[in-house]
Amino acid sequence: MKVIAAIPARYAASRFPGKLLADLNGKPVIQHTYENVLNSGLFDRVIVVTENSKIESVVLGFGGDVIRSQKDHQCGCDRIAEAVFDLDVDIVINVQGDEPFITSEGLASLIEVFKSDTKKDIDLTSLMIPISDDLNNTNIVKVITDLSNRALYFSRSAIPHQRSKETHVSVYKHVGVYAFRKSALIDFYEHAATPLELAEQIEAIRYLEMGKTIQMIETQFESVGIDVLEDLERAKKLMP
Repeated sequence: MKVIAAIPARYAASRFPGKLLADLNGKPVIQHTYENVLNSGLFDRVIVVTENSKIESVVLGFGGDVIRSQKDHQCGCDRIAEAVFDLDVDIVINVQGDEPFITSEGLASLIEVFKSDTKKDIDLTSLMIPISDDLNNTNIVKVITDLSNRALYFSRSAIPHQRSKETHVSVYKHVGVYAFRKSALIDFYEHAATPLELAEQIEAIRYLEMGKTIQMIETQFESVGIDVLEDLERAKKLMP
């Protein structure tokens, strides 16, 4: 089974343009993410996929592998799909470029699901982490699952709404990394954006609307995605 990691890297992020090139304790954010993934030793290849010449230049400058997008894409999955369309690969792991604290343990757990899935029932795997605050923060994507931890829905709203005071339900944050069979990724790429995906602006929802199965895995690592400038300042304090 050939497994690669692809890091979509868009320059014009709406809430924090140029965030992937922002300095994080002496290195750009994208370099921290790339090196953590590469140093895991889990992949046959690690690539950054970008449409931007500045990001391409920076990645090449620190010795990274980069593929330049030839089309304009609205989401990271589309950008990755274009890059891997003709590559000989079975599993593609999408690591968001703004996740500089991604761990090898989390990445390994994603790969292990596919190794164990002999019937090939799982189309995607992704990570989630328990949260107890910031439930109304729309920058944080929440996920709810069935009893087998397969994703039911993702939302920027606080889900589930706990009307009952007698029942405690764990709330999870969706961590910005997931893995998919190449076939599922290409299906996504060739399918038009779906209504709920457009409403929430969460690309993982398209897979659910297409009937794909997403296996969620609980993780405990501290995820600090760099969405806004305040996240960068918090990351600087957590960086060893």
